[in-house]
Amino acid sequence: MDPPLVGGEVLPSPGARITEYMSILVFLCWALAVSSSTPIEQRFPTPQGAVRSTPAEGSFAAYLRALPLLPAGSPVLTYSGAQKSRQDVHAAVVDLSVGTKDLQQCADAVIRLRAEHLFAQGRISEIHFQFTNGFRTSLERWMNGERIKVVGNTCSWVLSAAPDRSHAALLAYLEVVFTYAGTLSLSRELKAVAEEPIEAGDVFIHGGSPGHAVIVVDVARMSDGRCAFLLAQSYMPAQRIHVLKNLQRPDLGAWYIEGDGDQLRTPEWTFAWTDRKRW
Repeated sequence: MDPPLVGGEVLPSPGARITEYMSILVFLCWALAVSSSTPIEQRFPTPQGAVRSTPAEGSFAAYLRALPLLPAGSPVLTYSGAQKSRQDVHAAVVDLSVGTKDLQQCADAVIRLRAEHLFAQGRISEIHFQFTNGFRTSLERWMNGERIKVVGNTCSWVLSAAPDRSHAALLAYLEVVFTYAGTLSLSRELKAVAEEPIEAGDVFIHGGSPGHAVIVVDVARMSDGRCAFLLAQSYMPAQRIHVLKNLQRPDLGAWYIEGDGDQLRTPEWTFAWTDRKRW
């Protein structure tokens, strides 16, 4: 049966209309959820006397400060949908997917945030990460249809897929990066900045196995000149990214203070103050 004609034009079938309407509805629901989410900068007032810095528009720091959060009191869920064993370490949960595989752990979460920021700005050529064996990946090559062939400890590019510049392609690329990268490779990619002022986007990282990484997602300047900052992490098993509480200083809530103690003690890892790096 041919589709009906109106004024010489073919009308879409009822099924096509339903599909189109469903796509619009899904988009509107997503847009409403994002618009109703509370960003980090609104959820967490600064410590008394501290003043938030003003990041450059479009910067990684601005992106991190604006990360949307799930409603207050939301649990941290793992990739399987189960609750993380410890629910006492987070002050908020970032509204960002974790996937369905045990991949997006600590360093992976840092990589994910960096990649999402660059992708949102169309800076595809800047999205590249190293595997632990030193192989340099590239989202540009992935989106052009190349795939990474891994044989033992040797990696190579193979043209085997159609070009795809979608967000789904980004997530597929990152899944491979998460599989073969970690704190050791990420630590080698970042530069040490322990002598420079703390900035949002800085990463406290201990490369190794085991290792860990947390990322600074907001900063404020204290009246005495020191920096107050918020930290976010994922952990093992893969779990939603979350803003950390400061269990050493409950009076500060989620804020940490530069130089407060001989080490940076987070709920699940202790770092040296010199472990800070950035892109």
